[in-house]
Amino acid sequence: MFKLNFKIALRNIWKNSLSSFINVAGLSAGMASCLLLLMYAHYEWKHDQQFEQADHTYQAMVNLYDSNGEIARTIGLTANVLAANLKESFPEVMEVSRTTNLYDRLIAHENHSFKVKSRYADPSFLKVFNFDFIYGQAAQALAAPNTIVLTETTAQRLFGTTDVLNRAVTFENQVSLKVTGVIKDPPANITYGFEAIAPWALFENLNDWPTRPNWGNKDFFTLITLNPHANINGLNEKLKGFVAKHDALTREDVFLYPLHKLHLYGDFINGTAVGGQIQQVRLFVGLSFGILLIACINFINLATAHAKKRAREVGVKKAIGASRRSLIYQFLLESFLLTAISTILAIAFIELTLPWFNNLLDINMTIDYFDPVNALVLLAFLLFTSALAGFYPAFYLSKFSAMQAFRQQHQSGGFHCFSLRQVMVVVQFSFAVMLIAVTITIYKQLNTIKNRPLGYETNALVEIPHEGLLYLKYDLLKARLLNSMAVTAVTQSSTTITNKDSSIRGLEWEGMSESGKLVDFDQIYTTYDFVKTTGIKLLAGRDFSEKIASDTAALLLSEKAVKVMNLRQPLGAQIVYQGEKRHVAGVFDDIVWGDRSKFSAPMVIAYANGISDVITMRLHPEKSVAESTDAIKEILRELNPNFPAEIRFIDRLNEIKLKNESNLATLAQLFGGLAILISCCGLYGLSAHSATQRTKEIGVRKVLGASVTELMQLLSFSFLRLVCIAIVVSFPLAYYLMNKWLSGFEIQTTISASIFLLTAVFTLLLSLLTVSWQTYRAAVANPVNALKYE
Repeated sequence: MFKLNFKIALRNIWKNSLSSFINVAGLSAGMASCLLLLMYAHYEWKHDQQFEQADHTYQAMVNLYDSNGEIARTIGLTANVLAANLKESFPEVMEVSRTTNLYDRLIAHENHSFKVKSRYADPSFLKVFNFDFIYGQAAQALAAPNTIVLTETTAQRLFGTTDVLNRAVTFENQVSLKVTGVIKDPPANITYGFEAIAPWALFENLNDWPTRPNWGNKDFFTLITLNPHANINGLNEKLKGFVAKHDALTREDVFLYPLHKLHLYGDFINGTAVGGQIQQVRLFVGLSFGILLIACINFINLATAHAKKRAREVGVKKAIGASRRSLIYQFLLESFLLTAISTILAIAFIELTLPWFNNLLDINMTIDYFDPVNALVLLAFLLFTSALAGFYPAFYLSKFSAMQAFRQQHQSGGFHCFSLRQVMVVVQFSFAVMLIAVTITIYKQLNTIKNRPLGYETNALVEIPHEGLLYLKYDLLKARLLNSMAVTAVTQSSTTITNKDSSIRGLEWEGMSESGKLVDFDQIYTTYDFVKTTGIKLLAGRDFSEKIASDTAALLLSEKAVKVMNLRQPLGAQIVYQGEKRHVAGVFDDIVWGDRSKFSAPMVIAYANGISDVITMRLHPEKSVAESTDAIKEILRELNPNFPAEIRFIDRLNEIKLKNESNLATLAQLFGGLAILISCCGLYGLSAHSATQRTKEIGVRKVLGASVTELMQLLSFSFLRLVCIAIVVSFPLAYYLMNKWLSGFEIQTTISASIFLLTAVFTLLLSLLTVSWQTYRAAVANPVNALKYE
């Protein structure tokens, strides 16, 4: 029996080749999109959950209060003394570790050297995260100062093998370190990954400032593993006021937040997590099932549209004794075969596009087909899609009695069938219309923040790391660069001008209220020619000058800082900065330093010699970029031969800041376009079937004098009417979704009527183009042939 039904199913698939092709194309595209987006959602969902103690691992967060006692903001950076005090004060704390941000650090072995993503951490870092050691032991790996732990890829790249225990590497061309551990490459979807990790003791040996206890300086991350039986809510209650016991001047509280939630729910308002990456995950999950639903609707619509053709088959089988169950079984088998073919094509499509998808999102997803769990998931997905697409057609087609089935050959498709198909087309296009509107909004928002003035001139602005011998040879480097005519200005600073990474509280000025000490100012340390190099617009005063000795105790304030301080005469005003009196030498226009979608914070630029991580240069406008960069690299190789010459363009760094929004726009356009294409394929199939069913009617109308235009309008109107209904239905929901998404940005684009007008025009034109070919063919057909039909 199965063999017979299988043959019949194959015969019917081949007989209805157009609808079968549309079904397979739509289902395979829908299933591939759904699986790919669900893989991404699962990848994001599993962030930081790969470790044994993941459920008991937390990150210390800090709530900073304003003068009214309200939480001004929440940050993940903590003081260097917090870890030891937590361990000492709370028995619930099993392990605690400090760690730094990732930095590019030079490692070398013999003549082989390159930079790796490295961080410093306490030895207990390897207990918080149970990395898989290939060589060495976690308990001793970071116990001594001059040691280092490498990932297997880094070890292989540096030594050509992973068996490198106790071998020496040169770190930052400063110190020789012994390899005390090699671990398997950490998963890509963890927050605190690395390519090499060095002990905190080495960090303190190479730098003096981390050794000084300071509750006010927040530059490090603190990670904690709690006892499995610890009450996290109770512990957070006990942590209130904990910092104030050690530093009475601070207005802040520490709390512990689950690390595995931080990636998805890392945005805080008033100390409460309100979202984060989870918004994007939800968007993609909704998009994935929406696209699959559109493909299944195509299947259902085309199957029910062909009910008239299948009615005789149903009638004959019922007349010779076939039961409804056997007919349902046959139709479900056809659905399963089409879905199985679609699944194979979908997997092939995923394999082809996965490298591009990984590269776009900078992730590393793979599919292990030999994993029993993955195989079961694929099988379950196949059965689910097959059932979703095939159940209604199977039950609908099999319900006719034998007499109904034969009469169906001479009657319309039935009011119920037609109205259901209408509803499905409306649902299908409503989703597609929402995607078009949302995609346009995302594109507009991206352009809004992308085109926002930054407050400095990014064109021809480049930077290099301040590292190695350049600390001793900065003046020589600056002179050589200027003499080469490759650049017109050079400056050094504590950080890049593109990314916010430092702030300060506690400034004092004349007329300041008590709440002024709680104002957070962005800060950059620099020396001379900062304004000249970066192109920051001075509103008053001047840049730091080598000719004025007192400028070594000077500050530059942003316009917003002047307003916050309420300084009527800012130039020359005395500001207490880090306990020292300084004078204001200049006022500059606000710059965008952090998130481009947020308002600029008040900023202070302070003169500070010896605190520099970045050297910034402005390329000579009369020379080509290639000529200037080649000259810079040549000078760097001469003065700092042990380090690679890295030149970073500020324009490119600013583009990277928008990567998440750009990726979202790209994916919305891609999968939105795919959803529209699948919808149009279904509309094309329905219009082809409708034209075929109305062949005799078209012939009669042509004989009676109907024009081609009139016939095309007649055939197209019913479909375009459904699309218009879908547009009206979808716009309120699209507005809600767009408004909710934009609420996460301080700088927002407007949701104008033009978005909806453009969406409506685009959808109608696309729908018209989809059905016009079939309607035109039917309208120009020879009426004689039409009247011979059947």
